[in-house]
Amino acid sequence: MGTLRDLQYALQEKIEELRQRDALIDELELELDQKDELIQKLQNELDKYRSVIRPATQQAQQQSAGTLQGEQRTKRQAISAEPTAFDIQDLSHVTLPFYPKSPQSKELIKEAILDNDFMKNLELSQIQEIVDCMYPVEYGKDSCIIKEGDVGSLVYVMEDGKVEVTKEGVKLCTMGPGKVFGELAILYNCTRTATVKTLVNVKLWAIDRQCFQTIMMRTGLIKHTEYMEFLKSVPTFQSLPEEILSKLADVLEETHYENGEYIIRQGARGDTFFIISKGKVNVTREDSPSEDPVFLRTLGKGDWFGEKALQGWELYASDLFYINIFL
Repeated sequence: MGTLRDLQYALQEKIEELRQRDALIDELELELDQKDELIQKLQNELDKYRSVIRPATQQAQQQSAGTLQGEQRTKRQAISAEPTAFDIQDLSHVTLPFYPKSPQSKELIKEAILDNDFMKNLELSQIQEIVDCMYPVEYGKDSCIIKEGDVGSLVYVMEDGKVEVTKEGVKLCTMGPGKVFGELAILYNCTRTATVKTLVNVKLWAIDRQCFQTIMMRTGLIKHTEYMEFLKSVPTFQSLPEEILSKLADVLEETHYENGEYIIRQGARGDTFFIISKGKVNVTREDSPSEDPVFLRTLGKGDWFGEKALQGWELYASDLFYINIFL
C-alpha cells in the first residue's frame, strides 16, 4: 500500500509539473505571437520608409526598363511608390495648377514640409512647386478629415485650427497650425493609418497624389538630365557607356557652399568628386605652414575636381589644394 501511495503521489507531481509546463508554453507562444506581430509592423514601416526615400530618378528608370533594381543612396528627393509611365517629354507638357497665397501662408507651408520627417528631404525647387499647387480647404468643428482604413489621395498642411489624431480609437495627439498630415497617402500607396477629426473650425492647404507625383517625376527627370550633361562634359568620363553615366547621375547630390567657405583642404581624406554647376572657386596650394597659400587657378561652371577620390585614394594628393568658393 505504501508503494501505491508513493506512485500516486509521484503521478500527481508529474501531472502538476506538466500543467505548469503547458502554462509556460502557452505564455511563450503568446509572447512569440506578439513579437511576430511587432516584427511584421516594423517590417511594414521599414518598407514604407524605403519606398518614401527611393530617389525619383531611380523610380523613373525602373519604369522605363520595366525592372526593379536595388536601393541606391538617398538624395534630397522623395516620391510615391506607385508606378508611373511618364517620361520627360510627357511631363514637359503638363501644366500644374497654381493657387495664389499670401507670403505668410507660403512660408508656413514651406516650414511645415521642412519639419516633416517624410518630406523634409525634398529639393527646395520641389517644395516651391508643392507650395504653389496647394489649394485651400476648410472644415467645421467635429468634422472627420481623414478616416482610418480609407484610401487617401490628399496631404494637408494646417494653417488655422486644431485637430485630434486617433488610431483604433486611442488618442495619439493633437495638432495645430504648421503641421503636415496625411503624407503617407501620396508618398506610399497605402490606406490611412489614423483618423483625424477637427476640434474647432480649421483652414487647410491640400495637394493630391497625382499633382505631387508629377512634381516629383518632372524635377527628378530634369535633374537627371542635367547631371548626365555634366558628367559628359568631364573628360575622365567621356569614354564611359551611357548606362554607367546614368548610374553615376543617380547618385550625384547637390551641395551648396557660401562665399569664402572651404570645400577641400589640402591633405584631407578624399572621398568626394565635385562638379561646379554654379559659381567659381579659387584653387590654392600651401607649400609651407609658415608661408601664405599660393594661388593657382580659378575654376568655374562645368569644371570639376576631386575625381581621383573616385579611384580609391584615401588622401587628396599634393596637387589637390585649398579650394575656396568665389561667387
